[in-house]
Amino acid sequence: MSKGILLFARNNSHVDYVKQAYFLAKQAKTHLNLPTSIVTDSIFYLECTFPDAKKVFDNIIQIVWDEKDLTDSTTLSKSEDHCIRTYFDGAMSKKRLQFKNETRTLAYDVSPYDETLLIDTDILIINDLYKHCFTQDNDFLIYDTAYDLANFRDYSEFKYLSDCSVKFYWATVVFFRKTKINKIFFNLLQHIQENWNHYRSIFQIYSSIYRNDHAFSIAIHIMNGYTAGNFSYPMPGKLFYTTDKDICWNINIKNKEILFLVEKENYHGEYTPIMWKDHNIHIMNKFSYNRCLCEILDGK
Repeated sequence: MSKGILLFARNNSHVDYVKQAYFLAKQAKTHLNLPTSIVTDSIFYLECTFPDAKKVFDNIIQIVWDEKDLTDSTTLSKSEDHCIRTYFDGAMSKKRLQFKNETRTLAYDVSPYDETLLIDTDILIINDLYKHCFTQDNDFLIYDTAYDLANFRDYSEFKYLSDCSVKFYWATVVFFRKTKINKIFFNLLQHIQENWNHYRSIFQIYSSIYRNDHAFSIAIHIMNGYTAGNFSYPMPGKLFYTTDKDICWNINIKNKEILFLVEKENYHGEYTPIMWKDHNIHIMNKFSYNRCLCEILDGK
């Protein structure tokens, strides 16, 4: 059976997700020895910026957005492409930018692999933890818990979708095999996305912004028969993260060390330095992460 990693990377005016995907693919080859495919609407930029892109990526998959309704699994309507959110760059800086996150529901249809590791591009891989997904028996894995490097922030939004709603799951890293039941799951995800206002009302999600975490959580709840069930199983190990109120200051790939400036409690704009080593981590501050990647890639 074919095995590989699938990444979705669509740049907005300030965040280079394609660069993140390129670096992730190289890290995945080093630590997981797995091929990586990228799904993007920025193929020209990818191939011009990274001349070795066709060697780094197993497949470069273009998805076309136009004014038409969905006609097949690789076309999306631009009417769905106007989600705006606030991106922080530490506690003192922020921007309102386009949030192009609506394509992950197509992962089952576009993945070229029988067994797929679906990863956000802002995951930094520095060990072989995710290899264990491919050696276990369960067909769908996802994290239902994650760990913030700061220990004082309100984590309630990452436990349940709201005070009276269902359990939260992280769509940041997902493993799935191409099975009939997983095909149903991803079809359900697309249905939830297409009827997002209806589902966010039912599940008491107060923000109008579509989030894959929320859609995956709702779909898992439905697949479990609207109760606790065993459709999904946990990913191996733990998912660690820093928020966009923190700053990724330096990445030493050779030593597998990352220096973070983590937001201080009750001291707005002040930070505590934390050295992170040997563990994969989800870096939510896209700006600081990209600055570090520029230093690494330019250095090569």
